[in-house]
Amino acid sequence: MDLGLTDRKAIVCASSRGLGKACAVALAREGVHVVVNGRSAETLDRAAFEISSGAKGSVTPVVADLNTEEGRAKLLAACPDADILVNNNDGPPPGNFAQWGEAEWRAALDANMLAPLFMIKGLMEGMKERRFGRIVNITSAMVKAPRAVMGLSTAARSGLTAMCKGLSTDLAPFNVTINNMLPERFDTDRQKKMAELAMAFKKITMEEARAEIESSIAAKRMGDPSEFGDACAFLCSAQAGFITGQNLQLDGGTYPGLI
Repeated sequence: MDLGLTDRKAIVCASSRGLGKACAVALAREGVHVVVNGRSAETLDRAAFEISSGAKGSVTPVVADLNTEEGRAKLLAACPDADILVNNNDGPPPGNFAQWGEAEWRAALDANMLAPLFMIKGLMEGMKERRFGRIVNITSAMVKAPRAVMGLSTAARSGLTAMCKGLSTDLAPFNVTINNMLPERFDTDRQKKMAELAMAFKKITMEEARAEIESSIAAKRMGDPSEFGDACAFLCSAQAGFITGQNLQLDGGTYPGLI
């Protein structure tokens, strides 16, 4: 399928690795000119080179910290007329509600609610004027299936989800969509860290920790990041203009609810 994205422009936040990188790969393959982002110049340059392989669109690396006003301004200046914005950022660590202080809460809100909202604010007026915009927020399965241990992630990303649901109705008449992708158990560095936590807590091997994770998934395997990237590319496509304000779960069928 031709997704109608040739020569569109995109900013993909936190895209030097993991799911952000997978989204950048999929978009660049479709002919999108992609600005990729990370905090480490070495890691980002390597990722940009890898994304460029097989890409039909250009790939421009921008080193910037999304959690700062200066970093966001630098990223927006690199592509002020972006047609596509993929919001992504490191998620807060699991923990204990009783032990989280103001610093932990502020860090979670800054990274996983405020940073993506400010990126949307910086681009949405241009999208409205051009009558085309695709905004995709990478959030978490914890938005719909909260767990106390992931409370920082749940709270911050649920706030982002609520604000974007309201914005989606205002932007829909301008062919600007906002959707959220809720990943669970993709084979990325994040899952490696979760496995390492299980290793330390349960005194098990990495193989045993990964097997435990996979057994908890209905599909009995972790997701391939490329599957996530392809889903993101479709949500950004010309054909997806009637899909907005939605939460797309990508979890191998694990979520037990209806909605």
